Amino acid sequence: MKPGPYGPFPYVPITKRPKLEWPGGARVAVWVAVNLEFFPLDEPVPQTAGHVPDIPGWSRTDYGNRVGVFRVMEVMERLGVPGTAALNAEICRHHPEIVARAQELGWGIIGHCQSNSRPLNKVPADQERQVIHDTLATIEKTTGTRPTGWLGASMAETWDTLDHLAAEGIQYTADWLNDDQPFLLETKIPGGGRMVALPFGGDLHDKGAFTRRGYKPDDYTDMVVRAFDTLHREGAETARVLPIPIHPFVIGVPHRIGALEAALAHIRSHDGAWCATADDIVAAYIAGDPKV
Repeated sequence: MKPGPYGPFPYVPITKRPKLEWPGGARVAVWVAVNLEFFPLDEPVPQTAGHVPDIPGWSRTDYGNRVGVFRVMEVMERLGVPGTAALNAEICRHHPEIVARAQELGWGIIGHCQSNSRPLNKVPADQERQVIHDTLATIEKTTGTRPTGWLGASMAETWDTLDHLAAEGIQYTADWLNDDQPFLLETKIPGGGRMVALPFGGDLHDKGAFTRRGYKPDDYTDMVVRAFDTLHREGAETARVLPIPIHPFVIGVPHRIGALEAALAHIRSHDGAWCATADDIVAAYIAGDPKV
């Protein structure tokens, strides 16, 4: 995208858009973005003191891959809620068991950089396209399917990221936090290539809630439930998206997992809630021939 004061899309307020509809007349499309992340022990762990090795900081993240993710998977499977794995490519090499289990559960998979220690805005500009290519190629080799969706590590982009993603076949990204509905992004790909921005829900981010804002488990449940109830009510007029971004090393610890379970159980108790993968939501949006 071209540098500028506003994003690569027109400003269209939600009150001025065509009515959005989901399959079966659902009011809210709910997608749970499970961030499956790898932090190398021989690199600084983001948001810590920067020492290497950082045993406390690193081992907290590793808990999610050793224990937390399987606790999250059990809860979601029991409640009938599919996940979408935002997958670091290095998980494929170091923890293929996690990827295999996600596939067994029928989860969607989107690209999430090589490692969360190396967001795209920290990569040399002449290497960014190759990092994206290698990430997608590694995931495709492991899963048999090339992702069409993307979530940047730390949701970081450069001015060139959208164009690189489009050139690599990515159809949608969850990096943009500015809406409750999908919308179209313009890229510089020949032929007027468009990409979908899928809501990701920065305020519902479990890591932000627990580690930055000091939420208690009941606070988290209340936040997700209130967000769902509002979007469910508004969705009677035009459909919405509720993203639930989670990290197994945050929500998957024993004293927090019940907060996720309670929130998902509330959602599942309502008609008009379509729990789906990111791929399914984007496909339904595109099928409606969107103009914005």
